[in-house]
Amino acid sequence: MDLGLRGKRALVMGASKGLGRSVAEALAAEGVAIAISGREQASLDKVCDSLRSLGAPKALGIPADVAKAADMDALADGALAALGGVDILFLNHGGPPPSTALGLTPEMLEKWFRPAVLSPIQVANRLLPGMRERRWGRIISVGSIGIEQPIANLAISNTLRAALAGWNKTLSAEVAGEGITCNILAPGAFRTDRTTETAEAAAKKTGKSLDEVIAARAKTIPAGRMGEPDEYGPMAAFLASDKAAYLTGCIVRLDGGATLST
Repeated sequence: MDLGLRGKRALVMGASKGLGRSVAEALAAEGVAIAISGREQASLDKVCDSLRSLGAPKALGIPADVAKAADMDALADGALAALGGVDILFLNHGGPPPSTALGLTPEMLEKWFRPAVLSPIQVANRLLPGMRERRWGRIISVGSIGIEQPIANLAISNTLRAALAGWNKTLSAEVAGEGITCNILAPGAFRTDRTTETAEAAAKKTGKSLDEVIAARAKTIPAGRMGEPDEYGPMAAFLASDKAAYLTGCIVRLDGGATLST
């Protein structure tokens, strides 16, 4: 299916690996010019070479740390300067470390509030004026099924991603009439470094092996397996297309049926 994205311009945050890279690759295959962010220029440059081979007419990497406000302004401005505008924004950041609600401290929340909530909003605010002027834009935020069904031992993520979901829903209503959609693409368990990190924490806590923890997690998923990163990006590309123009303010789950609520 041709999603009609050729000629569009995207900023994909956290695209050096994992789900962010999957999104960048899916957009590149649709002919989108792409700016990506991550911490290391060398890693970004390698990904950009791959994106160009997939079909991106332009691909560049901009190093940025989501924990630093100045980096977020520089990232947004750098993407605007390099691409001439940003039509599609994928907001992404590394997941917070595991924590129980009882073990949650104000210091932990303060540390992660910047990368998980403030930085995504800051970048979006920087790029929204151009989208509003063109009366077309797509803002897609990485989320988690923990927004709707809190995940045990991920109290920081459950709390802060819910805050971003509230912002997303509020913003979506304010800009829907201007041709801008705002959605959250919420993954369940995917085979990423983040999944390995949380599984290692669970293994240490329970005394089980990493393989045992991963196998047990897969058994809780109706699909019987974890998702692969390349199953995530295509849905983001669809949400970025005109074919999804009437879909906004939503949390779209990709979880193999793991969320129990309707």
